[in-house]
Amino acid sequence: MAYRRTERVEEQLQDKRDRILQAVRAVVGEVGFRGAQVAIVAEAAGVATGTVYRHFPSKGELFAEALALNAGHEVDVMAAVAASEGTAAARLADAVRIFALRAVLARRLAWAMIAEPADPEVDAARLKYRRAFADVIQRLVEDGIATGEFPAQNARVAAAGLIGALTEGLIGPLAQDAEAPPDAETLARAITAFCLQAVSARPYPAATRSPHDEE
Repeated sequence: MAYRRTERVEEQLQDKRDRILQAVRAVVGEVGFRGAQVAIVAEAAGVATGTVYRHFPSKGELFAEALALNAGHEVDVMAAVAASEGTAAARLADAVRIFALRAVLARRLAWAMIAEPADPEVDAARLKYRRAFADVIQRLVEDGIATGEFPAQNARVAAAGLIGALTEGLIGPLAQDAEAPPDAETLARAITAFCLQAVSARPYPAATRSPHDEE
């Protein structure tokens, strides 16, 4: 007779898995991916190292799932802000500003999630959620174009550019070797201002020749 897991066993297994992922988030928030050894994660989760590997076959998969859990939550936060009341410009500003503020306030974790060198599985997860963030921004840009707040433009390209500006604007200040923690409000306002200017400015005619073309 084949063994069938009982509902209680399934709940216990899921509980351990959840504890491991929460432990990864806590450990990475302190020491980054590089310092987050599986043994340290296991100790933080209150399980044996072998238990971690039973749920996650490799460290790369473990870190990728932890990133997905954290990034998924941040996408939900941004989407909630984007769906709130107000003009498209105001909602876009709030979405960018709140993302930046949350990143600076969880500086070490944000650096790991956004830019710290890590396993290929982590890089793949980053790309997936970068697109998810861009999808939220794209809808806001499309709303702004529809209401006349933003000039006509390629919303998908604009959204990708804004996510690039947002993350690149944060990478330096978030870096572990930065001289001092950045002022969260000042940095968030600067990034927000740039992003709003980027989608609100007069469109550059793509067909226009550059002065250098004739040189």
